[in-house]
Amino acid sequence: MPDQVSTIAPEVDSLFYFILYWVYFFLAIVVVGAIYFGWKYKSNERGTTQPLDHNNLLEITWTLFPLFLTMVVFFWGAKSYLKMNIVPYDAMEVNVKAQKWFFSFNYKEGFNSSELVVPVNRPVKLIMESQDVLHGFYVPDFRVKMDIIPNRYMVTWFEATKVGEYDILCTEYCGTAHSQMLAKVKVLNQEDYDKWLEKANVVDESIPLVELGEIIYNKNACNTCHSIDGSNMIGPSFKGIWNTTMEHTDGSKVLVDENYIYESIIEPQKKIIKGYEGVMPSYKGILRDREILGVVEYIKSLK
Repeated sequence: MPDQVSTIAPEVDSLFYFILYWVYFFLAIVVVGAIYFGWKYKSNERGTTQPLDHNNLLEITWTLFPLFLTMVVFFWGAKSYLKMNIVPYDAMEVNVKAQKWFFSFNYKEGFNSSELVVPVNRPVKLIMESQDVLHGFYVPDFRVKMDIIPNRYMVTWFEATKVGEYDILCTEYCGTAHSQMLAKVKVLNQEDYDKWLEKANVVDESIPLVELGEIIYNKNACNTCHSIDGSNMIGPSFKGIWNTTMEHTDGSKVLVDENYIYESIIEPQKKIIKGYEGVMPSYKGILRDREILGVVEYIKSLK
């Protein structure tokens, strides 16, 4: 099992192991019993069993004992379920957007991040929405999992108990690059989190635009659909695309320049390149103007 790194994880694991050990117990009874009776009555030479009407003690035992175990699991599970779904009043809120094929995290301070960064020992409420199809949000180390259904808000919460970096996975098949829909949770102590918060909301003007574009290309899942070596993927390759003419499904032809790339990032469904499906989500509200300009310059450099 992964490490237990949230307040709910020990409780989830305890219930899991309780069920698992009882399954082993009953499996052993069935297997040992089958082997024993198979050996004992393998031929007529050992005789036949005497006809039995019923056995009250046996019937009561195999009825009440499983019922008791079922009730234990039911009430234990109900208690854990309520704990997992009742969000603490003082929880910090983060909005999560899931779309093909990445997660983005919107903080109340007014910026987006491709990583979920949270302080240790503080409840965090996630308000999640899907921009396209069904997705799943799962952090194995936290024992937190919630489906993200289109056209509605889904809410879950956790409280991390250990500083570190942990995986986020999408657990619902969402298309070709589903297995690459990954992200990270970074758990920091309060001092480091406050420092990160100060820096995260500031655009680093010192990063060259081409370098910034490459960072965005890798960080925001552009690389799941667009190659930089000329090979075709879900979308057209970025290599050599600058200053060429693209034909679209409506028959129009447009030169690939700054305006075209900007429009393709903000309104990707407006013009669909011929031979490709219109599956790209909008990055409106996710990428800042300088980040979009960085992507433009990065595409220019891929000759």
